[in-house]
Amino acid sequence: MKFVQNYYHMADFIRFFIPLYFILFFIISFVGISYKVARQIGKNPNVLPKDDSAYGLVGLYFKLVLFALFIYTILLLFFPKDIFPAFKINVLEYDLIQYIGLGLMMMALIWVVIAQLQMKNSWRIGIDNSAKTELITRGLFRFSRNPIFLGMIISLIGFFLAFPTVIAFALLLTGSMLMQIQIRLEEEYLLKEHGEIYIAYKKKVRRMLSLY
Repeated sequence: MKFVQNYYHMADFIRFFIPLYFILFFIISFVGISYKVARQIGKNPNVLPKDDSAYGLVGLYFKLVLFALFIYTILLLFFPKDIFPAFKINVLEYDLIQYIGLGLMMMALIWVVIAQLQMKNSWRIGIDNSAKTELITRGLFRFSRNPIFLGMIISLIGFFLAFPTVIAFALLLTGSMLMQIQIRLEEEYLLKEHGEIYIAYKKKVRRMLSLY
């Protein structure tokens, strides 16, 4: 009986926590930070292309993944009896794993916000070909060349561990692949813009995480 009660308590907590978490993540990381930077630089920092190029297609798919994530978590909130058991990976459904997932999600949000603030006016959503931004190598960028993408991937890993379903795994896999493509596109741009300085930075700091 106690096990059943704990299960439903955890399920209720996850039902509310996950959608609220991603809404908060979006409001702070995308809307809030973007608004702050827009006021400082005088233009919208969201520079993802809307054309039919390969880069534009990556941006479109990424928006679709975010939309699917939003819809999935909202359905979880309002229709828990239908969404909770659907496509569940039962072998991962343990309290300890779920707590680890929730912890990773919270740490990822804090990590991403810190990295965004450390970028200051260089923060962009996409590649800004109209302005040369500063190459940020301080703060969290001493440990990762892409701390924001790293944090976003960790948040999706945490989501999957907290709510282990095939759909959550598909969102993790698809989102991670799109971010890896975006990272490489941005690296080409940074190499062109900063040349030898960026090459030296790449030699010292790994793409995702350096622990030394």
